[in-house]
Amino acid sequence: MRNRINNLTSEFENDILTVSNLKEIEAIRIKYLSRNGSIPALFEELKNVSKEEKPVIGKELNILKKLAEEKFKNKKEELESAATTAKEWIDLTLPARDKIIGTKHVITQTMDEIKNIFKGLGFSVFEGPELDSDYYNFEALNFPADHPARDMQDTFFINNDFLLRTHTSPVQIRVMSKHKPPVRAIMPGKVFRNEVVNARSHCQFHQVEGLYVDEGVTFAELKGTLVAFAKQFYGSDLKYRFRPSFFPFTEPSAEMDITCYICKGKGCRICKQSGWLEILGCGMVDPNVFKYVNYDPEKVTGYAFGMGIERVALLRYDMKDIRLFFDGDVRFLKQF
Repeated sequence: MRNRINNLTSEFENDILTVSNLKEIEAIRIKYLSRNGSIPALFEELKNVSKEEKPVIGKELNILKKLAEEKFKNKKEELESAATTAKEWIDLTLPARDKIIGTKHVITQTMDEIKNIFKGLGFSVFEGPELDSDYYNFEALNFPADHPARDMQDTFFINNDFLLRTHTSPVQIRVMSKHKPPVRAIMPGKVFRNEVVNARSHCQFHQVEGLYVDEGVTFAELKGTLVAFAKQFYGSDLKYRFRPSFFPFTEPSAEMDITCYICKGKGCRICKQSGWLEILGCGMVDPNVFKYVNYDPEKVTGYAFGMGIERVALLRYDMKDIRLFFDGDVRFLKQF
């Protein structure tokens, strides 16, 4: 029995010296120290040793077990330390890796730029719910139930009373309902219309609308504000014009065109050879709208305007397909 203990001790010490990785040290544990290992097997045979030799043999077995456990522990810690050091080692001579930082979506960038210009002109920013009532989206904006102007906007109805807003104008009603004049605000946000998705239109897009209501507000102020915005956003050398138009919630109404900033008014594919680009609609707030928010139309006047952000971005970056804004293609988005 003593010879077997001595031989096992020598065999263990030789094996532990040749170990070079954590997989091999685990194999040593299984071979010698596991429940079915060589050392526990010797302890099982201790019952066959005579009573006279049992104390001595038992002592030698305990010495072997303690020696094996200690050397196994030390070797394992040594290998684990070496593995961790190798993994965490950094070569300071290597060039640093570029940090990949995400950017704002091109629509968000365009929206932020527009908001900053109007905030500089004294406008506050308000937002409202995307799921709104027929009252705020249509009725309070001078769209009677049977008015043909409702057909101008194909609507996603949730039920008879609620819908996905077709413009951000409902926020104007909410703002005026809570604030007394003067009110000077813009309303950015996402809107929805039941339209066929193609290169020039989408069922969801973004708008920024503006409103200014106070005593003595004139159409001249509306023109001055929009011209100041356009020159900051598109460049100071542009020319502009206002054309008569129709919107149910403004009277009189107009659309604003600017000289095409691609061809500088000479005529090109973007402006359809006209030299002009439409950028927004506007007008003086219809007195009927004031009645819904308890404003006295005999005392106050106001103007409103609105523009589509996707249209602005399409024109600005000479793009042909609005769907690119919504596809989430990183190759496209990285350009901005």
